[in-house]
Amino acid sequence: QVQLVESGGGLVQAGGSLRLSCAASGSIFSSDIMGWYRQAPGKQRELVARFSSVARIDYAESVKGRFTISRDNAKNMVYLQMNSLKPEDTAVYYCNVARRWLDGIEYWGKGTLVTVSS
Repeated sequence: QVQLVESGGGLVQAGGSLRLSCAASGSIFSSDIMGWYRQAPGKQRELVARFSSVARIDYAESVKGRFTISRDNAKNMVYLQMNSLKPEDTAVYYCNVARRWLDGIEYWGKGTLVTVSS
């Protein structure tokens, strides 16, 4: 019903920047909750940034002040601007969409790899 395609990952040196993009297609609604998650090898997937409500954006404490999530509802695009990257940011980053009032209904992209070297 919803297809998500991430792009923008790659190799970057510590202190550098990357901008990730998520293109959403299919049945996308303006009320959908959209966000970014990441998963490093051997670790659980964790929330990076998310539009959790009309007036609230949630960021992981580890990325707060360095990453910025944004969206273009007209184009069904979600972005993640990542600045001051650290080696510990290395992970596969996933775009996520969840229905506002339908618990358990969510969609994932295949992910894009971000590698930060020392």
